[in-house]
Amino acid sequence: MARFYSNENFPLLTAVNLRELGHEVMTAFEAGNANRRVADEAVLAYAMSGNRAVLTINRKHFIALHHRTPTHCGIVVCSLDSDFAGQANRIHAAVSIHADLTGMLIRVNRPDQTF
Repeated sequence: MARFYSNENFPLLTAVNLRELGHEVMTAFEAGNANRRVADEAVLAYAMSGNRAVLTINRKHFIALHHRTPTHCGIVVCSLDSDFAGQANRIHAAVSIHADLTGMLIRVNRPDQTF
């Protein structure tokens, strides 16, 4: 299973559901980084320091970071989705086909969204 660091904007209930699916998820709150306006570059660096892939709904900025820092531990960019269990299942399906997320950018969208 994957090791994740969820960005501050990432839905807590999706993180909880990912844990129930067997993934290890550390939240920004648990890391003491909530409500601190941590820059995206620092979020990625923090995740990398713990050998974790980033979970975020901040797609635009983290896609750009993926291109600037291709040696990261994985970035999963998601669309905003109020179906937390469904979102967790889609993330689980998307990452479970990979043995290693290093350097990967994985996009997980709502079923009604294709970009």
